[in-house]
Amino acid sequence: MNRRRPRPRPRPLPLAVASCAVVAVAGCAAPQVSQGSAGPAPRVSATAAPAPAGQLAAEPLPRSKPVRVRVPAAGVDAGPLLSLGVDADGTVQVPPVAQADRIGWYDKGVTPGETGPAVLIGHFDTAEGPAVLKDVARIRVGDRVTVTRADGTDAVFRVRELEQVDKKAFPTRKVYGDTRRPELRLITCGGELVDGHRPDNIVVYADLLTRAA
Repeated sequence: MNRRRPRPRPRPLPLAVASCAVVAVAGCAAPQVSQGSAGPAPRVSATAAPAPAGQLAAEPLPRSKPVRVRVPAAGVDAGPLLSLGVDADGTVQVPPVAQADRIGWYDKGVTPGETGPAVLIGHFDTAEGPAVLKDVARIRVGDRVTVTRADGTDAVFRVRELEQVDKKAFPTRKVYGDTRRPELRLITCGGELVDGHRPDNIVVYADLLTRAA
């Protein structure tokens, strides 16, 4: 490829970037998990595949809100999606416990299919029991994540990387920072319970492949 694509205009990262563990998805641990109802600790092996070559990357899609997410490998078919913003302290919101069967979209960022990292967040479990991403550990590199958008198109992503990190060392810029192609992040909690909370975040990174009407 003789030319590089123009670099997209920088987008602001979530507030309070200095507190990476809080900014990222610390809210994923906000609802305390009871020892009795929690499932086995979700854990993924850090794996990655090469990013798609520039000439193979799918063209960006116009902005359109996500309405449904399907991750067959994890048994996820969730919709409608919740819109998540930021709280007064700068932390990213998460779905409420009463809606732990739903996935939320961070609406301060791009929509799935636009250039940049679209971010989706869901619970692994809460005090009420298993939640929408209870089978996140079944996801593997190469699996598909399909996001249906309000304009009627499907944005299909291929999983490129899975990462499990301590929330105190959350890779904020890697997750929320600008990218030159359409990408997706799917985030939940992981690790063994510590004082009723899960100390880790599991991040699934995926790249746009195509779209279908």
